[in-house]
Amino acid sequence: MPIVLTRTVNPAVDISTSVARVEPSRKLRCTAESRDPGGGGINVARVAHRLGARAVAIYPAGGFVGQRLEALVRSEGVESVVVPVQDETREDLTVLDETTREEYRFVLRGPHLRDAEWMRCLKVLADLDLKPDFVCASGSLPPGAPEDFYARVAEIVECHGVPFALDTAGPALKAALRERIRLIKPNLAELRELVGGALDEDRSLIAACRTLVAGGRTEIVALTLGAQGALLVTADAAWRAQPLPIRPLSTVGAGDSFLGSMVWALSSKLSLEEAFRYGAAGGAAALLAPATDLCHAANVRRFLPQVVIERVKEASAVR
Repeated sequence: MPIVLTRTVNPAVDISTSVARVEPSRKLRCTAESRDPGGGGINVARVAHRLGARAVAIYPAGGFVGQRLEALVRSEGVESVVVPVQDETREDLTVLDETTREEYRFVLRGPHLRDAEWMRCLKVLADLDLKPDFVCASGSLPPGAPEDFYARVAEIVECHGVPFALDTAGPALKAALRERIRLIKPNLAELRELVGGALDEDRSLIAACRTLVAGGRTEIVALTLGAQGALLVTADAAWRAQPLPIRPLSTVGAGDSFLGSMVWALSSKLSLEEAFRYGAAGGAAALLAPATDLCHAANVRRFLPQVVIERVKEASAVR
């Protein structure tokens, strides 16, 4: 059983519900709500566990919501390493408009972490008496955490000699790319913010990913493109995963399901191309999960043989 360790610094309890129609000013009567443990790293851990890994999630938690988050994580079969914090853990809200079938997502900033608290989050990772097969950090930074928080995480993971995957955006991602990272998983908007340019065709997308690889900042870029599928780019190869024809119940959690499935496959010592196939199948399977649920193993494996992976023909590649 592979061991996947995840690092979430801004977790949440994700609440989801639906209304007949989202309208301003009116009191909107909601259906019964559901609650899931959330935050990018926690979601990756949930998916890895569903696929068969021993998943361990490190995250800060505070207040009543933090206690509920810990209980929800435990109910998923994921092991928790909790860093207590003074302020209340955030809740996020997803509302489905039953008329238009559009989802509205309300994401709070999260609690302000004091210096001692975010430093404790790093110390717990550094002192953990566990040798995982893969470490994955994912999600936004809360107020108070420094922009180079994930760079410090990457440095600690490198000292342990474990491969590291990162899914974040903006200044936190730029700062982290000063360290050695095996895999990053931006979406299109995040890649454009990182490298600039229109990036409106595969050639320019691959070239943009290669600038990150050529600079020695990462070995692998897994670029998710929503309804257009995904690209996987390394120094000497690029692959495209075609999207599956699925009518989504919800798109929430598709990126986390993609990454969680791919990290599970890599931690299980599958080839990079096969891990990419699992990622694409996981992202597709998440579309069948309602609200803030994630992909389920049965659907991932059902979609696996349907995923079409094509190697992109290129004139040259980075050597």
